[in-house]
Amino acid sequence: MKQFWGFNSFRPLQEDIVDSVIYGHDTLAILPTGGGKSICFQVPGTALEGVTIVISPLIALMQDQVNNLEKRGIRASLITSSMSYREIDIALDNARFGNTKFLYTSPERLKSELFKERFKRMNVGLIAIDEAHCISEWGHDFRPAYREISAIRQYHPETPIIALTASATSKVQADIVEQLKLKHPKKYIGTLKRENLHYAVRESKNKISAITEYCSLHKLQSGIVYCQTRRSVKQLAAHLRANGVSAGVYHGGLSSDDRKFMLESWMSETIKVMVATNAFGMGIDKPNVRFVLHFEVPSNIEAYYQESGRAGRDEKEANAIVYWEKDDLNKLNEQLEKRYPEKERIKSIYNSISNFLSVAVGSGKDETYPFDIQNFSNSFGIGIQETFYALKILHLNGSIYFSESNFHPTRLKIVIGNEALYKFQVSHTTMAPLITLISRSYPGIFDRFIPIDEEELRKRLKITKIQLREKLEFLEQYGAIDISYQSHLPLITYLHERLADSHLRINSTIHSNREKVEKEKLRAMTNFITSTDCRNVLISNYFNSKIEPCGHCDNCNQKKGVEKGIVEAILNNLPSSINELELKLPYPRTEIEKIIREMMHEGVITYHDSRYFIA
Repeated sequence: MKQFWGFNSFRPLQEDIVDSVIYGHDTLAILPTGGGKSICFQVPGTALEGVTIVISPLIALMQDQVNNLEKRGIRASLITSSMSYREIDIALDNARFGNTKFLYTSPERLKSELFKERFKRMNVGLIAIDEAHCISEWGHDFRPAYREISAIRQYHPETPIIALTASATSKVQADIVEQLKLKHPKKYIGTLKRENLHYAVRESKNKISAITEYCSLHKLQSGIVYCQTRRSVKQLAAHLRANGVSAGVYHGGLSSDDRKFMLESWMSETIKVMVATNAFGMGIDKPNVRFVLHFEVPSNIEAYYQESGRAGRDEKEANAIVYWEKDDLNKLNEQLEKRYPEKERIKSIYNSISNFLSVAVGSGKDETYPFDIQNFSNSFGIGIQETFYALKILHLNGSIYFSESNFHPTRLKIVIGNEALYKFQVSHTTMAPLITLISRSYPGIFDRFIPIDEEELRKRLKITKIQLREKLEFLEQYGAIDISYQSHLPLITYLHERLADSHLRINSTIHSNREKVEKEKLRAMTNFITSTDCRNVLISNYFNSKIEPCGHCDNCNQKKGVEKGIVEAILNNLPSSINELELKLPYPRTEIEKIIREMMHEGVITYHDSRYFIA
């Protein structure tokens, strides 16, 4: 812990979880967002002999953790659907022969014969399943492939498994244990209550103006504003910038370079507020986020709890505020209906997509295709939204693997030895600067594929993008390198051969049953928005946990009418107008106005030029 992470102590429950894993116990760890879940498998994985296999649902999250481990001097790699057979082959060999300490992969990859054959021969010290709630159809991110993870345990029956998630109801917890076939698991469940996080829900007739006012008043603080659509992200960010707020944008449609720029700018505080879809946040650990605002209501409490939980990870005071209009809840219900097209329509779209990708019936198994959804929509006259929802159901059905945000950098491996490479440089002097730069900048590039930064290479060599690409293509044609170029398109992987419409079966559990589950979750979210009960209690009850009212959310403040707290808060924020006080303080406007009247009557404060002052 000290050597690689620089920490002198563990957070609550972390040490118990690490001990459980090191002593060989199957373990279920449920820690809140920001609770340090990755430490719970990375520390024992580093200490134990052999490779740790980490199964995770998101490429971006896996890449982020791999990069962080590599920076700490711990060898890590990942396998994704966008990689070539040769890339996967090399990554598995490195894990098998001890050159990799952590191997990250998605659950879909576990089913391939190539993975299973190599996995049998690996010295596996630990199997870690991140975002374990994905295994349950009651979870908010159900992934059918998670239910097949237990099949690989037969090859290493004594290797401990740790399953981790930030949130799981008792039903989901039971499903995790059953589906993973955990043996007498040790369970560690952290408290859901965040003492430093103040939840509030604010109904507004103009959400853009309300959020702009809040961000303007807190423009020196770091924050996140979550939106449900890319259109909302662009619209809100433009409005914030027009009003002097330093705002960035982050969504699945950005190029990898733009996403990297935005993230680095926000992490370094060049940009203060990140306006984003839910594509932003997984694996992002910025401790001093002072507020998380929601421009639109999330569709379930799990998503809201995780997103809001990215505020206040430094354990200092932070705010989580949902802004809503009465029409928002109606829109969520309408969107839910659209997410489940009729089964025959889904089959028809599957057929059209296969034709568009030129995948013949009986072929395509384990093959991956870039998918230009805009071009497909124009060619077949099928709406983008309808196509997207059909793909999501086909993904859940286990027919395909759909990676909607698959931006990966160019990956490269030098495939000839040092002597041959030197001779090549001597005979091709124009290539020498590029080869020298690559070999010196990327350690390990002779034995595995390494992500390279084309923009950085171009700048350092003082050449254009086209010139760099031409040089790389020449090296590839000569046989000096193997290369997989960056991609910005979503990817579709066929998990079995293409089926004729008549043979494609849409599982009712995935379709109608799943729709019922999502409706239940939406009802719970609606209750959270409209209830007058403690927000922390509402969240804890949803996850079958019991706590006392927090005393500091908007509902608690309103119920107990903490006059003393409101008085102190008002005095600490004067001079201010009533609008500014409403935005600054987590109290209802009616309560603030009531206390102000009393304080003016007592002569504690005065009023002039539309603002209140201490007398």
